[in-house]
Amino acid sequence: MRLILIRHGQTPSNEHHFLDTDVPGPGLTDLGLAQAAALPDALSGEPVDGIFASNLVRTQLTAAPLGAALGLPVEIRPGLREVSAGDLEMRNDREAIIAYLKTVYSWVKGDLGVHMPGGPDGHETFARFDAVIDELQAAGLKNPVEVSHGAMIRAWCTAR
Repeated sequence: MRLILIRHGQTPSNEHHFLDTDVPGPGLTDLGLAQAAALPDALSGEPVDGIFASNLVRTQLTAAPLGAALGLPVEIRPGLREVSAGDLEMRNDREAIIAYLKTVYSWVKGDLGVHMPGGPDGHETFARFDAVIDELQAAGLKNPVEVSHGAMIRAWCTAR
């Protein structure tokens, strides 16, 4: 399987550096909508056989133009959602961002037992993403697209 991972387009929370991980989350900015609209051209020629997005609005809005262009439904998989910020949710101060990043970095280094403050550990976080990958492999997909989130994609790819 050749997995194509795409981070959602820009959101208002991205612009202001908020740790915004709860469902349903914000939509996209004008730039984010333009990024989403560029996906069909960016992936032209790719033999996409499935499109999957997390249960956050921003990933679904990002995936929609690609789904429309290819005539494929965007299937929702909650396991693709962002690394939960736990008690750090909607904070954008330096202390919160450092705590979030240190937790994710510890997972990437193999210490999956570390919990996000007030949130899940790395075992739980990676297991939900792994379950989606396992599902797509079991379904026989060859070139699925997953629209997910920055920290989740970076951490999962590095750890796995």
